Amino acid sequence: MTTKSALITGINGMDGSHLADFLIEKGYNVFGLERRNSSPSRQNISHILDKITLIQGDLTDKSSLERALKISKPDEVYNLAAQSFVGASWNLSEQTTHVNALGVLYLLESIRSFNQEIKFYQASTSEMFGKVAEMPQNENTPFYPRSPYGVAKLYGHWITKNFRESYQMFACNGILFNHESERRGIEFVTRKITDGVAKIHLGIEDHITLGNLEAERDWGYAPDYVEAMWLMLQQDKELFFKNKVGDFVIASGECHSVREFLDRAFNSIGITDWAPYVKQDPRFMRPSEVDVLLGDPSKAKEVLGWKRKVGFDEMIDRMVKNDIKIHESKK
Repeated sequence: MTTKSALITGINGMDGSHLADFLIEKGYNVFGLERRNSSPSRQNISHILDKITLIQGDLTDKSSLERALKISKPDEVYNLAAQSFVGASWNLSEQTTHVNALGVLYLLESIRSFNQEIKFYQASTSEMFGKVAEMPQNENTPFYPRSPYGVAKLYGHWITKNFRESYQMFACNGILFNHESERRGIEFVTRKITDGVAKIHLGIEDHITLGNLEAERDWGYAPDYVEAMWLMLQQDKELFFKNKVGDFVIASGECHSVREFLDRAFNSIGITDWAPYVKQDPRFMRPSEVDVLLGDPSKAKEVLGWKRKVGFDEMIDRMVKNDIKIHESKK
């Protein structure tokens, strides 16, 4: 059997690194697109650097994408690179649009020119639903993004769909709801909480400063979600086009507030009343908030046979435990 090759953009990120782990276990030759940087952040992939091939490139530079395709000759391309911080997209609206919207177009055009048989995965997001039209949200729920991030991602979603229908490209959109892991960036509220709880537990800090505590999200564990990405591209090609199964909501089907996240995180270190340890700051509030997101993963379960393995409580426990371990190692 011929070994498959995969090209992952955003391989240094949380999802990219977990997907690389997963594909290596499946026996793939894994290539990763890495932006040129004087000191690239390779913390998430340090354990697999000898098992992957990194290629310098940028989603906004079409020539570098063409070069990456020629080097990797991939069977599958997973586009996970993005300006991924929703809050920052208000101040970085142009950059967010260039990377999250036009970058998808450049990559699709490069694939179409190089080898139209390459299977393509686009990382869409539940933030596209924004001001939700129904509960829960599924593949047919209307979109109403509430941030430059959501708007740019919506373009990436629709251009992927258009290339699939116009050029018969095997291109999938994974509408992933919030998912976390020990590798989540420290600027995200979930990791900010688990890292803060770890520091409070160890006596390093005495409080966490957050924004909106009322937002409700559908949270899952990232390693479970990268499996869904892979499953989308393993569908039978004939059935894929016949049944028009290119877009999938990947979610837990459960909704939890930031307050509930705090409950579990502090509970894991034996604190039941966390109010004295949490401060709110208006600076961390978004100009327009998405109040509730809740996904319906029925289609993914039925068509792909996918289901999550790690629940909400276990995910948070793992993250807090890992952050405690990180800070203990610094002592």
